Amino acid sequence: MSTTQPWARTTAAPPLRVRDQARAAAALIAFSAATASCLAFALLLLTHLGRQG
Repeated sequence: MSTTQPWARTTAAPPLRVRDQARAAAALIAFSAATASCLAFALLLLTHLGRQG
């Protein structure tokens, strides 16, 4: 078991600003909404095509 310490200490990244967190949250919301809308449209299209065939 070694008790040696590393020479260089790594510093923790500075905390994100509220503005950056809000931008990330808005991007996640937009991505989720777009994904859900595309999936809903695809299911609607499949059901429509299923009734015709």
